[in-house]
Amino acid sequence: MNDRRVLKSNGRVADVSLRGQTVAERYVTPDLYHVSAPVAPILDRPEGGRDRELAFGEGFHVLEFRKGWAFGHAQRDGYVGYIAQDLLSDRMEPPTHRVISPSYRFDRPALKCAAAPGYLPIGARVAVAGVHRDHCDWGEISLPEGTGFVPMPTLAALSETATDPVAEAERYLGVPYLWGGNSGFGTDCSGLVQAAFLACGYDCPGDSDQQAAGLGTALDRDAPARRNDLIFWKGHVALVAGDGRILHANAHHMAVAYEDMEAAIARIAASDGPVTGRRRVLRR
Repeated sequence: MNDRRVLKSNGRVADVSLRGQTVAERYVTPDLYHVSAPVAPILDRPEGGRDRELAFGEGFHVLEFRKGWAFGHAQRDGYVGYIAQDLLSDRMEPPTHRVISPSYRFDRPALKCAAAPGYLPIGARVAVAGVHRDHCDWGEISLPEGTGFVPMPTLAALSETATDPVAEAERYLGVPYLWGGNSGFGTDCSGLVQAAFLACGYDCPGDSDQQAAGLGTALDRDAPARRNDLIFWKGHVALVAGDGRILHANAHHMAVAYEDMEAAIARIAASDGPVTGRRRVLRR
């Protein structure tokens, strides 16, 4: 309960669900805001260090605005922290689609539109209100300042649950490694795992130690590895891709990349220690 990443209280204000469980000056029902910038870092304190990120359109439950900062918790997993107030909006519709490949958002639904006012990374969320046609289908999306348009081939409906976490992680191949990153601009090992499993309908915490403690079930050391299993080291996690390979965001390649599983285990053991655990989420 003392883990600041999950404790929805900063002493001044606490989520109403914590009344009687923790001491705070006020207990409030949070208000849902959405990220209006391409990405918004979740910080450990105002002007502090980045813990995680939210991408455009993702939700953040705000408990308090104070001196330009919003304190609250992420809608996707309850991760607690601070986001700059000017990166959030209460004038966006609930998202209907997720961005599955990098995309611009345009000011009109046209292939030859000269102005590309914004960039949407993989992982962003948009609310599609209608579809227009010019060479491809264009989704009309809700923006804080009005309306924009995004190519529909770069989107997937949130109502359609994916089934293969590795296939979802593959969308991030080549994306730069970024500690605490959660988007197509940059991601870290646990951010990649979280994106992959959330897309497949599984609850998944944001950091690798949280994932190692409670995601799926633990495997025996000698259990055969299956596609979509997870391998953990101290401070690191990778997806088993099959055919003797893993897929992970890692500082060795400084990107999301495939790597031979046994070679990676030996390489990481030499610098950061041995495998600390393995877990299986998918039973099918």
